[in-house]
Amino acid sequence: MALLRDKGHTVVPLTFHNKQLEDVPLLWRAAVTLWNREAYARVREAIRLHRPDTLHVHNTFPLASPAVIHVAKAERVPVVMTLHNYRLLCVNALFFRRGRVCEDCLGRIPWRGVLHGCYRDSRPASAVVAAMLSLHRALGTWNMVDRFIALTEFARQKFIEGGFPPEKISVKPNFVHPDPGPGEGRGGYALFVGRLSPEKGLGTLLMAWERLGGKVPLRIVGDGPLAPEVQEAQKQIPGVEWLGRKAPEEVYALMGEAAFLVFPSEWYETFGRVAIEAFAKGTPVLAAHIGAVGEVTEDGRTGLHFRPGDPEDLAAKVEWLLAHPNELARMRKEARAEYEAKYTAEQNYAQLMAIYHEVLSKRRYDGKRHGGA
Repeated sequence: MALLRDKGHTVVPLTFHNKQLEDVPLLWRAAVTLWNREAYARVREAIRLHRPDTLHVHNTFPLASPAVIHVAKAERVPVVMTLHNYRLLCVNALFFRRGRVCEDCLGRIPWRGVLHGCYRDSRPASAVVAAMLSLHRALGTWNMVDRFIALTEFARQKFIEGGFPPEKISVKPNFVHPDPGPGEGRGGYALFVGRLSPEKGLGTLLMAWERLGGKVPLRIVGDGPLAPEVQEAQKQIPGVEWLGRKAPEEVYALMGEAAFLVFPSEWYETFGRVAIEAFAKGTPVLAAHIGAVGEVTEDGRTGLHFRPGDPEDLAAKVEWLLAHPNELARMRKEARAEYEAKYTAEQNYAQLMAIYHEVLSKRRYDGKRHGGA
């Protein structure tokens, strides 16, 4: 929003806070997830007041509900929707279950997600999500979206596999703004930044450092359900240090001085913003070769790939980097060049404007073809 406003565009934010659902009965929560009449009315009022060129949707689940897409179409406003996760294809939005990638519901009615209780480990809650997905698939809600934005080509292909039309999905990555500037990389440590949860590959990371036996320090930034395991690991594994949560400026400082960032994720990340933040600081990324993580990092240029879930391969790649300081220095330059070429605010603004203009041009063309204004 700040970037668009800086460029002279009028942006009207309309936010729905899911925390409003915390103390309400399950049946009411289920009803608004399927179709929120209040959200429909709020969006209609905002459209009639401001007459926007485009409604850009970032998340409808659960409180806003897909009703907001229907009101935009009723008011003849084109809809652009960013696909930040896999919610429209998967009950838990991750394609991850019991420690492994799961595509059981991809392109199918998501009854398996209910059976497994994929949303919050609850079959009733999962049934609500599955009902929302099935209802709006039947209503053709997703067909009403003029353009979807996937964050990577990998994510785009998953949505195509799930039945979404290829011509309606553009790829536009996230970006880092303002530019934090490159670091020096003189800290002599590896860095992990992210949620401490199973799908992020924490188990693989810690087992790899156990094998490395203190050859390089590992600093871990973040919090989450695996925090007790990480806290114990720093007592047992040489070189492991848990720093907890840090403010963004502190994270950037740590990234800039790190020898490399480790991104051991074991699910289909839709993007991997931490990787491009590292690139902005000139820090190479040691990335699991899975999903968008493997796509964002180019093996041998901006970092190295390792087999997801394989601590031996991760440890071997760390040792290779330590044994090739000249290659590591070259990767630092390439990582920063990658940021400057693809992930700055200016690059992203140009891509977003191209998508908006395409959508508006098509809408005008279709309107003339059908005799409309």
